[in-house]
Amino acid sequence: MAEKIKISTEFIKLDALLKFASLVGTGGEAKARIQDGEVLVNGEVCTMRGKKIRPGDTVSIDGNEVIVE
Repeated sequence: MAEKIKISTEFIKLDALLKFASLVGTGGEAKARIQDGEVLVNGEVCTMRGKKIRPGDTVSIDGNEVIVE
């Protein structure tokens, strides 16, 4: 089941979201995993660290899924 993450801003960058949601341990790990194509945004591989994630978007890594609201 997907975990819901609430943000209080218009968007959050993908690498920051991975850390915020505790899906990765460090910013360096987030950067590497995004660049290696291990992260899905709305079901598609995303290799842009600075991708703006907005409410309604879904992010997945290692079978863990978060929905931003």
